Amino acid sequence: MKNIFIKALPFAFAVMTLTGCEKEYLETSPASQVPNEQVFATTNGATVALNGIYRSMWTSWDSNHDTFGQKAVDVSMDMLGADVITPVRGYGWYVNDYNHSAITTTTATSRSGWAWRYYYRIINNSNLIINNIDKATGDPARKDYIKGNALALRAHSYFYLINLFQHTYKGHENEPGVPLYTEPTTVGKGRGTVQEVYDQIIADLKAAETLLEGKTKDHVSHINARTVKGIYARVALQMEDYATAATKANEARTGLAPMSASTYQAGFGKYNTEWMWGLEIPNDQATIYASFFSHMSNTAAGYAGLGSQKLMLKNLYDAMPATDVRKSLVQTPVADNKGTYYNYSSLKFRLPASGSWAADYVLMRAAEMYLIEAEALAKTNREPEAVAVLEALVKVRNSAYVAPATSGSALLEEIYLQRRLELWGEGFSLLDLKRLKRDIVRPTGLPREGLHNATLATVVERDIEDPKMLFRIPQDEIDTNDEIDPADQNP
Repeated sequence: MKNIFIKALPFAFAVMTLTGCEKEYLETSPASQVPNEQVFATTNGATVALNGIYRSMWTSWDSNHDTFGQKAVDVSMDMLGADVITPVRGYGWYVNDYNHSAITTTTATSRSGWAWRYYYRIINNSNLIINNIDKATGDPARKDYIKGNALALRAHSYFYLINLFQHTYKGHENEPGVPLYTEPTTVGKGRGTVQEVYDQIIADLKAAETLLEGKTKDHVSHINARTVKGIYARVALQMEDYATAATKANEARTGLAPMSASTYQAGFGKYNTEWMWGLEIPNDQATIYASFFSHMSNTAAGYAGLGSQKLMLKNLYDAMPATDVRKSLVQTPVADNKGTYYNYSSLKFRLPASGSWAADYVLMRAAEMYLIEAEALAKTNREPEAVAVLEALVKVRNSAYVAPATSGSALLEEIYLQRRLELWGEGFSLLDLKRLKRDIVRPTGLPREGLHNATLATVVERDIEDPKMLFRIPQDEIDTNDEIDPADQNP
């Protein structure tokens, strides 16, 4: 019997916390391994294990500079879409995502192979926590907190796997999903169905919400009940379960106001009161060039700032009036491209302090919940409420804003536009195109005019349900998992 590629590994987290560790995540040399029975003997040990999972969500993998946890996936999903432009090859990072070739490669270190390993390692280590925490010595409430976090992390990971390796939920419920593991194992499973994966995601989120209700999270990187509700709203929207999406988004955002204009302009590098979930990265553990800010901050001395700029699509820029604070975070186009930055360069993401790479990664904020709620209300015949929610958000960005449409498809198009503007660069492009079943259309021309370079982008139009849009199962998984054969590979 073959062992599966992403196999169960003993925890190596006894020396790992969110604030310091020199060892590689999931280092497996015998000297660093700690038996599971020791890790989970107490809630303190299980907490260290949980912190290790969170640290893996921003640390750099494989010595590559584009595999730095969740935000690396987020950048990839935006580069696969239409709203983020890179004008030149520069240092080459993310160019293969931009031209759609990165996801077609089946090596372990390709975008597809790395994403598979990244999420299944989180799933496997979450399973170890879920299956062992009840036996640990410690406060029962603390056990609930640890288990709730692990369940939410497992759900979050399966949500991204199912959306990367298969088309959207609606209309594909019975299509092959991804292998579903709810306990540590070295025995492989087949792909199952999309429906089975979503059923598990929902079950995990419901359980996590119950366990975490009323509990304060240890750290900004952790998950609480509000975050779980936010993940649930995100999942329900993708499933087109609009009633649930509206309810969960409202519950998640209640008590959280959109950040002020001045905070919005501060650079999205420091956790603030609108953020519902983020990853805090100390300066001494910053991954520098292998980081989100290296690739998305045009003002930092990383890859974007040194030549691989990230630009906003012209039609998005043009859709913002001068009074919209979001427009101030894009370089105004000038003749001969002689502005401070390249025309249409985004200034949304900036490091908080000059000379330091210490910064936080945003994973979820209240604005997303406003937008989910507005869309879901509009799709459940509650249009006046949808308009009120939309205006409550956008008026904070542009005090003169009045929704230009109040019903029907025109209202929905306005919500979609505001979603693209508000969440630009935060990793939602591919998910939104998939669930809305909208093809990728990249207007081409000169990048200094806010258009895609057709030679570099290669793909300028593509059906979103083209099989080429699916990530490929890594060859190592096919070779080592008895339940997955070459015929199971995505086309």
